Amino acid sequence: MSISVTNITKLYGTQKALDAVTLEIKPGGITGLLGPNGAGKSTLMKILTCFIPPTSGNASVCGFDVMEQSIEVRKKVGYLPENNPLYLDLYVREFLGFIAGTHQLKGNISKYVAEMVEITGLQSEQHKKIGALSKGFRQRVGLAQAMIHNPEVLILDEPTSGLDPNQLIEIRNLITEVGKTKTVMMSTHIMQEVEAICNRAIIIHNGRIIADDSTLNLQHISTSKAIIQVEFNEPVPETLLKKIPGVIGVSAIANSSNQASCAWHISSAPDQDIRASVFQFAVDHKLTVLSLHREEQKLEEVFQELTKTK
Repeated sequence: MSISVTNITKLYGTQKALDAVTLEIKPGGITGLLGPNGAGKSTLMKILTCFIPPTSGNASVCGFDVMEQSIEVRKKVGYLPENNPLYLDLYVREFLGFIAGTHQLKGNISKYVAEMVEITGLQSEQHKKIGALSKGFRQRVGLAQAMIHNPEVLILDEPTSGLDPNQLIEIRNLITEVGKTKTVMMSTHIMQEVEAICNRAIIIHNGRIIADDSTLNLQHISTSKAIIQVEFNEPVPETLLKKIPGVIGVSAIANSSNQASCAWHISSAPDQDIRASVFQFAVDHKLTVLSLHREEQKLEEVFQELTKTK
């Protein structure tokens, strides 16, 4: 496993930031770590990168224990903290050379720096001081320092925070490319970002993992209702649709105030599939079904449903 966490708990005084968290991440791919502010995301990342110790439990990265073999863990991990601490008075190449030196990389340091400049798209900014760079290019410098020692695992805390739309797309594309060869764990509040680049999402709330699955599967875990979209060849009265077994609600798509529409959203209990009943309804009423498919929830809706205060 690239990352293995078993019953990790972290206390800050009487506050429990993490509560018996257990997870495993296999090599390769991009895992999104989601949760409200204060959920425990950054605390988990700091434990995995050996910045703080857990109160109890065990964690390892690439087979090395974060408590007993922290130096080996640091060799395997590249870390971009949320605040992206950089030496603003250093030039880009100068800073990356310094970071390469701290990792005690052997061989031609300039070669490592040149490779990172090319990979992260810093060619046009490499001779500038970091303090003169835009937020987007500073994030690129942060990613370059996290990757310069060629780690197997990248841990990125809010890597696109504060970026404008163009910068966000650029950094997102860069992370996607990196995820093809490395294991990436990233925290974010941008649900569209998770849907776009992550193949797995872990939702953490009040220090506990409340959902862990592929981004596609998470869009089907609603605890409130399942929705299908259907279009008939002619208008159908709302009152008839409500009589279909299992239906708990209907709404017209084209015009919500129209009581007889061709296209409808029909909802049922989350564990009930009423598509066969809708087809039978069409047969019984001599209707043709032009289209029928199950609606996927947006990840943002799933997130809000799972983390809402009850």
